[in-house]
Order: sequence, then C-alpha cells, then structure tokens
Amino acid sequence: MSDKKLKIVIFDGSFVMTTFIRRLIKGLVSQGHQIYILGFNLYNPRPIKDVYYCSLGSNQDKFEFLSTSIGLQRLGAFKNLLKFDRKKIQRKNLKKVLQKIQPDVIHAQWNSVLPWLEPYLNSKKYPVILSQRGYHTNVRPFVDQQNFNYLQQIYPKLSGLHSVSAAISHQGKKIGKPSTGIDQVIHTGLDFEKFPELKVYPKKESLHMISVGRAHWKKAYNDALKACAILKRKGIDFNYTIIGAVQEEELLYLIQTFDLQGHVNLIGKLFSDEVYAQIQKASLFVLPSLEEGIANVAVEAMALGVPVISTNCGGMEELITHGKEGWIVPTRDPLALAKQIEAFTKLYEKEIEPIRQAARLKVKIYFNESQMVAGMEKLYQTVLL
Repeated sequence: MSDKKLKIVIFDGSFVMTTFIRRLIKGLVSQGHQIYILGFNLYNPRPIKDVYYCSLGSNQDKFEFLSTSIGLQRLGAFKNLLKFDRKKIQRKNLKKVLQKIQPDVIHAQWNSVLPWLEPYLNSKKYPVILSQRGYHTNVRPFVDQQNFNYLQQIYPKLSGLHSVSAAISHQGKKIGKPSTGIDQVIHTGLDFEKFPELKVYPKKESLHMISVGRAHWKKAYNDALKACAILKRKGIDFNYTIIGAVQEEELLYLIQTFDLQGHVNLIGKLFSDEVYAQIQKASLFVLPSLEEGIANVAVEAMALGVPVISTNCGGMEELITHGKEGWIVPTRDPLALAKQIEAFTKLYEKEIEPIRQAARLKVKIYFNESQMVAGMEKLYQTVLL
C-alpha cells in the first residue's frame, strides 16, 4: 500500500460536522494528508487546524450565497447568478472548487450530497466514496421509493463504500454495490488519551440513568419513558437524564402522563467535555434507539466505564455482546428494557466490574482512532489502484 499523502475532499454539506467526521479529519491531518471540507455555509464555529474549508454558497443567506458565487465564478457567469437557480449555481461552484483543488479522492458523508457529485461518478479523475451511516442507509431508502430508485442507479457508479458497521453494510447491499465491489467496514474511533483509566465503580443506592442525543423518533425516548413508568410502579428509586431533548413536547407530555416529574430531567445540548462529565456521574447509560449504525455515544460511555444497556438496533450487537460488555434488549419493548434495568439494580459491584472492564477493553482494541484512520487510508488507497 502506498504511503503517498493525499488531497482528500470531505463533502459533508456543512462545516458543522458530526463527532465521527471531526475525529476522522483530525486523524487524517495528523498523518500529513491535505483535507478540504465542502459545505453550503460560511459560518464555521469550530474550525479544525490545518483543514481547508470551501463554501459552495450558503443555503441560509442569499446575499452570502451570491457573494461566494461571484467570487468563485467571476463576472463572466454573473448572468446565471441573476437568475438565481441555487442548485445550478452550487454545481458550478463545486466544479470550480474541484478544479482548483484537484483532489485524489472525494469522500461523501451522506447520501443527500450525491446529486451534486453525479458528474464525477464513474470517473477516474475524482473517485467518489460514500459513507453508509444511520438513517440515510437504514431507513430512508426503505420508506421512500423514489430515494431507493435513485440510489440503485447511483451505487454502481461509486468507486467504493465505507460502512460504519457490518449491519449497515448488509443493509446497503439491498440497495446495490459499487462496480468495484469495494465496501469496507470501518468503525468509529476514539482518542483514548482523552479517556482516563477506569476508577473503581461506585454503585449508588439510587439508580442514575442517562441517555444522549437529539429528540428524534429513531432515538425512541418514548420507550425509555414507558420503561421508567414501569420502574416507578415497582418502587425502584431512580432518576433519568436525557441530554439534547430539552423542551421536547412529546417527552414532556409523557413525563406528565406517567407522573415522572422529579424522576426525569430533560436538558439541552452540551459540549463534548460536559457530556462526558455527565456520563461519568451516571450509574447506567441507556440507548433505547430504533435505528443506529453504531452509536458513538455508547462507545464513549463504555470507554468512560459506565455500563450500557442498548436495544439491538443497527450494529449495536457488534459493539456489545449481551452479558459480556453490556446488555442488549429488543427494540420497541419498554417492558424488556425495564426488566433489564431492574436486573442491573440487583447486581453487586463485583458483578458489574468485569463487564465495565470488558467494555473498556473492547472499545480500546476495536474502536480506537488509529484503526479508524488506518482503515480509511487503506480504503482511499484501494480505490486509487
């Protein structure tokens, strides 16, 4: 495999990226690759050092969009700008940016950016890799026939696929595969220098559960609250914090309906170090989701030494072997979730400790930053052969 340093375009559609993408970018930069981020915005609240950000024209601000486009296309294309066909102009902007960068490879992070990349598919000039992640692969193509039909036409033209789990790779094969046959499973990776060695687990008299993530239907917090109602009826002393779901109307209604005031706390988004601090205070991390690739936040909780109960959604069984690194329950089953939480409360510290240690060891071996970056480098080099 070549050690050539690459020019890599990461096309996310925004400069405000997920944790996975930020970790990947930082790792690639540390290996000497030149990274260019393409987005439909100008404002960048958290730029990464030594990364180049290229706006294709803001989707939020018409004046900024025109200013960016004039800068890219110069006065010769000004007539097209006056017609204000946003997508047509963005495609022209993309062409100009790519001509300037001359990337070795383009890495599309979401299915939704593929329409802009159609002219470059099946081209040796700019090989295009697509990441298969979460809702965009697991759900949308299978509830939106038009989206499925579109992706069926696109997949054979891709140079390769990156799948965040074996489960999502399997799901993606129902849509199609690149003509190259390249589909590499590469898990998310943590920088373990930011995760201290485990301290002794202090089991508390009152159970403190935590979940993290926006209040989207696929997170199934409604099932978690139904499980909480069961726990309350059984007289179990607990409190449950959901980070990222503050003022969510449906959850507030369920809290009221199940009389869970004083037991459930909904708070807003926090920075990652604040999230880690909150997780470390918890007795148990709960992932009640209906759909995930492999949930980054569950990997982080395991690295922090907090026991995890997860549904068997997506690739979570690749992360957790039931009873060994945590516990797995069926999706859409609040009773099963409540029973597993109750069973956890009956465990002694000496029974919890080996599970915490096994969880930490698994993510340290299979979900570390170096394996993620090395895997992506290998994938990029493979499509260039």
